[in-house]
Amino acid sequence: MDVKIDYNHPIPLHIQLKDLIEQQIADGVYTEQIPSERQFMEKFNVSRSTVREAINLLVREGVLEKRHGKGTFVSLKPIQDWLGHLSSTTEVIRGMGMKPGAKLITHYKTTPDPYIRGLTGFKEAYFIKRVRYADDIAIGVERHYYPVEIGEQLAKYDLDNATLYDLVQNELGIQFAEADQSISCGPLLEEDYDYLDIPADACVMTVRRVIKNEAGRVIELETAFYRSDMYTFKINLSRKFG
Repeated sequence: MDVKIDYNHPIPLHIQLKDLIEQQIADGVYTEQIPSERQFMEKFNVSRSTVREAINLLVREGVLEKRHGKGTFVSLKPIQDWLGHLSSTTEVIRGMGMKPGAKLITHYKTTPDPYIRGLTGFKEAYFIKRVRYADDIAIGVERHYYPVEIGEQLAKYDLDNATLYDLVQNELGIQFAEADQSISCGPLLEEDYDYLDIPADACVMTVRRVIKNEAGRVIELETAFYRSDMYTFKINLSRKFG
């Protein structure tokens, strides 16, 4: 669908253009070099100054970067996740036109601490910890807790680069029905410093998700920490879990 400028709208043209360019970056239309100033001028029927103002705003915000003699490029690829849709990190990354990846750190059967037990009811759990990648950049550390019988079945598969949601639903035949998710911001756990290339005092996006089946049984608890400069969220309250 073509995106257009509304010349009668009170929002200044350069702000409208900025928003359109940013949306097309988020949608994966522009993943590397963006079109030239003249191409934007012709496509949206705006002046060169309007295009430059829009691009300069995106450069200041860190979304674009100018490379001398080469042009203007996407410098930040925010990964969009719809909070109202139950999707895997793999789906989210692939939807942005980026290559998803994962590396298994550890997995084992454990007695969960009181906090995890309170969220899940698990007296015993199977724990899986992985680092997630987008275009070979480490963007997050994910911890998954499963009922032991499910986790032991998952452990039979190659958990490097596998999509756990797909394994649970397609290979094990367990269907997700609903999920409760919370998002906050805070420090990265000290034990994870070596996995993400960010300053030790940087804030990360913390996501907790509890997934249940149709009977209301907890199938998975995930706690994840994502680089806040690589992961953004959009909310669409009309979407449903699927």
